[in-house]
Amino acid sequence: MKIAYQGVAGAYSNIAAENIYPGAEYCPSSTFDEAFSLVQEGLADAAVIPVENSKAGRVSDVHFLLPETGLHIQGEYFLPVHHQLLGLKGTSTQEIKTAVSHPQALAQCAKYLKENKIAPEAGTDTAKSCLDILNLQDRTKAAIASEKAAQIYGLEILAPDIETDASNTTRFLIMGRQEQIPEDDGRNFITSLIFRAKNIPAALYKALGGFATNGINLTKLESYLLNGKFVSAQFYAEIESHPRRKSFQNALGELEFFSESLHILGTYAAHPFRYK
Repeated sequence: MKIAYQGVAGAYSNIAAENIYPGAEYCPSSTFDEAFSLVQEGLADAAVIPVENSKAGRVSDVHFLLPETGLHIQGEYFLPVHHQLLGLKGTSTQEIKTAVSHPQALAQCAKYLKENKIAPEAGTDTAKSCLDILNLQDRTKAAIASEKAAQIYGLEILAPDIETDASNTTRFLIMGRQEQIPEDDGRNFITSLIFRAKNIPAALYKALGGFATNGINLTKLESYLLNGKFVSAQFYAEIESHPRRKSFQNALGELEFFSESLHILGTYAAHPFRYK
């Protein structure tokens, strides 16, 4: 199999892809858009995309892209993330003045950076920041990336596990061309969808009311403004249920009635990490 991910070798998306699909061919991409395109064009079988972190929250832009891709969510994966402060060999932590990494990684290590008076510098990717450090050869700069990245790019771990929260975890979605609704065998399932409520009073309340009356757990609800307008919002929702269950069908009927548009992104087995 060929698996697309955003970033370069050693990125956390690369690590997640290797854990999910051991032995596959991994296809690095500069952007999320590029990773999605590889799957859309049949150049990759699936894309492994980060969507949220337990400390830093949702990954910017991903939810905007999901409905535009025409791809389906086929699964989810949770990766415990441990950040390393990486520098040129022989460098001491006292020399480091600036740390370069993806904004999410910087946010996840904010406490360490503040305590050590290290200025954060936003980069496009955690592992790619290692290349920046090698190219600059500046002993005052460090990268924040994975242990795997340190091994690949020959950098030294100056400080291990600098994330603020020891339980730091990133959630990934597996995106593919085919809709793969698993058989309802009684397990916990997540159904992800995007909808736009009608612009009438109490439309959102009524649209979601069916999940309450049918005893269905709504695990996530996030809003996004559309076309720069402040009167029309799109909602990303995750529902703990399977679309073949009668209760889900009843709730979905109410959601459809009070929505201008509705797009189901996928149904997949809930990862066991959710319930730890």
